[in-house]
Amino acid sequence: MKTVLTIAGSDCSGGAGIQADIKTITAHKLYAASAVTALTAQNTTGVFGISECTPELLRSQLHSVFSDIFPDAVKIGMLASSALIEVVADALMQYRPHNIVVDPVMIATSGNDLLEMPAREALKEKILPLADLITPNLPEAETLCGRKLVTDQEMEAAAKELSEAYRAAVLIKGGHREYGADDLLCGTEDAVWFRGNRLENPNTHGTGCTLSSAIACRLAEGYSMAKSVHLAKEYLTGAIRAGLDLGKGNGPLEHGWWLEMPWDAGK
Repeated sequence: MKTVLTIAGSDCSGGAGIQADIKTITAHKLYAASAVTALTAQNTTGVFGISECTPELLRSQLHSVFSDIFPDAVKIGMLASSALIEVVADALMQYRPHNIVVDPVMIATSGNDLLEMPAREALKEKILPLADLITPNLPEAETLCGRKLVTDQEMEAAAKELSEAYRAAVLIKGGHREYGADDLLCGTEDAVWFRGNRLENPNTHGTGCTLSSAIACRLAEGYSMAKSVHLAKEYLTGAIRAGLDLGKGNGPLEHGWWLEMPWDAGK
């Protein structure tokens, strides 16, 4: 069985972060390991508290996984601080895993900053150059390249620039675009557009976490970068389209939408 390590924060309501990652990896019938960077108190209506893991404990978590159940892919999400970024970078340099997917969690869907400037600089200097794939949403891509991205041509230029700067494939997610929901992959081959229509479902909490984890799963299984993104987007679309409706706010996805279990087998 292929294995995927997720390095991210915990969402106690189960919609995003480590919980969404583990659900996604399990739905792909792969083995999920995790290293928690922060505990959060949150639900579908907002975030009410964050407690970072200590660098020492995060280092111990990473060593425990890498030294025993070495992952076939690594997904990296919320890193919270410069100190934790240093720990993760050191572990990646030491153990040299393949198929590293970095979701650069810097800006929330609401527009709120999730990483302070020193941590952003540490992320750009120490983590992004180690990635095989970077998956910024549109505001994060704008932050990384320092300008607004509106047209297809502007997105293509930015994706190429970021790919060359970090020597990684870059997937700019277009969910924040005014029209449509087109994603752009650049880096390993010619630029590839994944055209999509915006689904009429407000319950999209954890979409970025889910997509990056699904891509990591497919890379772990040996698919190409473009094919991994294509298959992951199909999985995400199904999880949104399933129409799970939980909570009073921006609800979670149905991560198990494609699983079928004959519960009455043997009766």
